[in-house]
Amino acid sequence: MSNHTHVVLRINKQKADSLSVKDIIRRWHRLYKGMLLSQRYIDPVQSTTLSEAEIQTVHSLAEIYRKRLYDISWFMRLLNEYIARRANKEDECTGHFWEGRFKSQALLDETSLAACMAYVDLNPVRACLANTPESSAHTSIQKRINAAKLNRQPAQLLPFTGNPCNTMPDGLPFQLQDYIELVELSGRYLHPNKKGRIDDSASPILTRVGLAHTDWNKMVTGIETTFKSSVSFEQFIRQRQKYTDCA
Repeated sequence: MSNHTHVVLRINKQKADSLSVKDIIRRWHRLYKGMLLSQRYIDPVQSTTLSEAEIQTVHSLAEIYRKRLYDISWFMRLLNEYIARRANKEDECTGHFWEGRFKSQALLDETSLAACMAYVDLNPVRACLANTPESSAHTSIQKRINAAKLNRQPAQLLPFTGNPCNTMPDGLPFQLQDYIELVELSGRYLHPNKKGRIDDSASPILTRVGLAHTDWNKMVTGIETTFKSSVSFEQFIRQRQKYTDCA
């Protein structure tokens, strides 16, 4: 957006823990130049000249890098620093670019994941910066739609791998077609300038998680207002029940 960003992150600690020391160092060097010692460690020629103490130092360093690879704070630090430097360069100024620290919410189930993804992808539509999801700039939904036309999935985004099963591949537990339809239906409800209305038929995702259209729309619109530090369908039901009991 023009003055803020929304990102949905998947924290993959298991993958980070499975990486070798050299893999960790190489990944970290994509972001930073790194120490001379770590550069020597991954160099096939210089690595043989390292002493045992130097190797142990690199291993200790790699464990610090390993934790940072699945740390949200480090991710946001890198992302915000890049944007701030670029914006300050374009504006020919210095100083703080961001108003304050980022806020995050834990997505505890499939329903909250789908709701938050739809919320983020519909930001430009709701702000009247785009008429449709496929025409909205800087969104994952646009990237996914453009890639789908070529029968591909965007390399920068976590792929859709279908409905949950025991042998689930690594990826989002939805069908791409279902998610695109879900965003479109939600967008028609959320955008005040849309003439279309959501019909009574539910998408496969909504049917699977047992949500009514009204419940789904309330959950999507309440991502930043109803929920605080975490989001889940169970929380939503409890909160809805509380208001029902008070009525």
